[in-house]
Amino acid sequence: MNDALTLKEAQLKLEYYCSYQERCHQEVVQKTRDLGMKNQEIDAIVVHLIQHNFLNEERFARSFARGKHRIKIWGKIRIVNELRQRHISAPNIKCALSEISDSEYEAAFNKLADRHWETITERNTQKKKKKFCDYLLRKGWESNLVYEKLKELLP
Repeated sequence: MNDALTLKEAQLKLEYYCSYQERCHQEVVQKTRDLGMKNQEIDAIVVHLIQHNFLNEERFARSFARGKHRIKIWGKIRIVNELRQRHISAPNIKCALSEISDSEYEAAFNKLADRHWETITERNTQKKKKKFCDYLLRKGWESNLVYEKLKELLP
């Protein structure tokens, strides 16, 4: 690769990469590898980004949890699993979940559940219940909430 970036050029690219959207360490390391950087250079770039506050795992986790809950209407289980997949530490995951208030969480769940129940066209009650539960569980909502809501929706 003749057009290999210098450390400074890569650093600037990654500063921009981190400044327009919150990133986790794993994404930044992958991006530096994609740019063809060596392990020593990757470490130097990550340290630089942390020191200059371009990279902050707690801030990423909080932003991720807020966004996925409010926009994709994910439940806490899915959010936690996705953060773990990104190698976010347990204390940062706990901080992230504190971004979602209980009342907001409950309201989002009820709105999503009611809306989804109405959109299922299945005539067979058993199949409709299964589709309803599978959808909400896949979105990361707690099973006790899902089954309580199901009881509430059934006549």
